[in-house]
Amino acid sequence: MAKHGKKYLAALQQIDREKAYPLREAIELLKKISYANFDESIDAAFLLGVDPTKADQMVRGSVVLPHGTGKEPRVLVFAKGEKAIEAKEAGADYVGDDDLIEKIMKEKWVDFDVAIATPDMMSRVGKLGKILGPRGLMPNPKTGTVTFDIKKAVEESKKGKLNFKVDKYGNVHIIIGKKSFSVDDLVDNFLAVYDAIVRAKPAAAKGRYIKNIYLSTTMSPSIKVDLQDVVKLAKEKI
Repeated sequence: MAKHGKKYLAALQQIDREKAYPLREAIELLKKISYANFDESIDAAFLLGVDPTKADQMVRGSVVLPHGTGKEPRVLVFAKGEKAIEAKEAGADYVGDDDLIEKIMKEKWVDFDVAIATPDMMSRVGKLGKILGPRGLMPNPKTGTVTFDIKKAVEESKKGKLNFKVDKYGNVHIIIGKKSFSVDDLVDNFLAVYDAIVRAKPAAAKGRYIKNIYLSTTMSPSIKVDLQDVVKLAKEKI
């Protein structure tokens, strides 16, 4: 079992492990117990009632956070001709075709956060699957990163669009912002993520879909969130 430092243990003592906290209260507590000397990310973990080993119960999708992630992602675009020009004008950090593919293949270069490709490039980009796939960087039409609408894809990525996918244990982990964000902004971002995950529910999923939700900062212990409070807030948001 991993050993934790005194600051982590002190933070842990301020959390009632038997309690599921209302969303706003959970966020306020996270900000209170944070002890790191940098602007930590705040992460949400959703435990879902799905079997990820079955293709018809796979959960994946994307969401644009209303208040961003607190970090402008580095966007790479595989495109050529007019679409390459469109990508550069939209603010992509890296744009290319075979040159970028070769760089990634030879150097295992992955110094970017989002990869977007035009459909006509995918026959060549596909060879990067073993490098980009495990890092969650492989362009995919289901998340809007394989598209001819390059301008929209780049702009959404720059605004804080995040892709999510259930892991082999049935969990979805996703950032909802930074510790420095206001509580209101973090609540808004969280509810956007919650809505996206609800909308991504597979038709084959039976029983309780979202089982538990936890919030944590980069360094902190996790706090359990009251699911009923989240459902209530989500309904009020509609």
